[in-house]
Amino acid sequence: MSTQHTYRVIVRGTWDGLTDEARARLLSDVDLHGLSAMQFTEEGSLTYDRVLKHFSFRFVVVSDAEDGEEMASAIAEDRAETLLKEQGYGHGELRSTATDMDTMKINYKGRQTSGAA
Repeated sequence: MSTQHTYRVIVRGTWDGLTDEARARLLSDVDLHGLSAMQFTEEGSLTYDRVLKHFSFRFVVVSDAEDGEEMASAIAEDRAETLLKEQGYGHGELRSTATDMDTMKINYKGRQTSGAA
């Protein structure tokens, strides 16, 4: 059995070919998808602004560690593509960045590394 790692993936894209109906729906919900909506979830958290030029999704993806960040990115992009298609939102190419939370080092400020005070 392979080790599972948790990845945080940001999928970015540009709106393209939005219908008038899709544009109206996005604008009616824009206040729900601003900076305060930026959370990493399995379902994906969509953020965009009133200009309707760019958007991003934030996903948590659990995947085999041996498949790495590339697979986590592919999974997240597929989830984003599905969500956008279900809503009828046109978009351009998707691109993503993934961070393996299980291998990420955390530097605590003020943490002493020696026994001296």
